[in-house]
Amino acid sequence: MAKKSKKQQSAGTPATVALSSAGVDFTVHSYDHDPSHPSYGEEAAEAMGVSPDRVFKTLVADVDGALTVAVVPVSGSLDLKALAAAVGGKRATMADPTLAERTTGYVRGGISPLGQRKRLPTVLDDSAEAHETICVSAGRRGLEVELAPQDLAKLTHAVLAPIGRD
Repeated sequence: MAKKSKKQQSAGTPATVALSSAGVDFTVHSYDHDPSHPSYGEEAAEAMGVSPDRVFKTLVADVDGALTVAVVPVSGSLDLKALAAAVGGKRATMADPTLAERTTGYVRGGISPLGQRKRLPTVLDDSAEAHETICVSAGRRGLEVELAPQDLAKLTHAVLAPIGRD
């Protein structure tokens, strides 16, 4: 398991608690969130000095009436048709933000695919496999967690599929 400083240990979120409990290697990255930045994900990539194709955003969609989590690079967007197909659905739309927050237990811009209040079906864009590690939200704005994509997929029971668009 990655060694964490006292600062990182005090930054515990349900996501980091889930990672620690699972014994997964991970690194926590924190930065000062700027509420005026137009993109949470791009802000994270810039603040950490990480390529945007290694920083993944967590989106919640409604696929045929069921909430589904999509994890895609911040450098692109979500292909809703591909997401629906990946979970055997017909139609996907973005979920109501309030419902997404209430269901996951996280605020928009800080929704993590890990440690959600209710486990939702999860699809991870298959581009994640091209990287040794990727970064996803650690459960609040200004806090990211870096881990192996295989560990993220295993812990979230994610399906890997081409759901991202450039």
